[in-house]
Amino acid sequence: MPFRLVEAEDYVRVPPTEFGKPLEDIALSQLKSRYEGKVLREVGYIVAVLNVKVGREGKIVFGDGGTYHRAVFTMLAFMPLDGEVVEGVVENAREMGMLVRIGPILGFINKIHIMDDPNIFFDASTKSYIGERTKRRVSVGDVVRARITGVSFTTPREGTDLLIRVTLTMRSPGLGKLEWVKEKKPAAKKA
Repeated sequence: MPFRLVEAEDYVRVPPTEFGKPLEDIALSQLKSRYEGKVLREVGYIVAVLNVKVGREGKIVFGDGGTYHRAVFTMLAFMPLDGEVVEGVVENAREMGMLVRIGPILGFINKIHIMDDPNIFFDASTKSYIGERTKRRVSVGDVVRARITGVSFTTPREGTDLLIRVTLTMRSPGLGKLEWVKEKKPAAKKA
């Protein structure tokens, strides 16, 4: 999985009501609410703000009773990479395709990329896809291996946060429901 630690810098405001409290606690709380669960184009999905170092000298802005302090902090981020092979759990299946949980985000697999079978049928009652020729079935809750075929950043509506959109495929050798992948592995040769 493409998790990584990223060092960043920002300013935090310490309101007068918080004077006397540990600067690191105030800064960590503010940075967590500002960054966790957000997407930054250069960094990816911010899973957690882990630690912070705060400058002891603050700046005062005219008309504001708080102080502003420089903060250097570490974030745990998830950035999916085009072409990477990932494993995830099928969270939802619809006529058009499946949503797969990969790390903290969802990826989408179009119906035609679910398996290498000429005819794939969707069974709405079991939320499953079934291959006509292979009789293979993949359902909600199954663990699958897929390749990322596209990563894009979008803003659904003005004023909303940035989102990561990930498209996946399971049509190549070594990909698919984990039971299928294990079936295809050749038996070990005896010496």
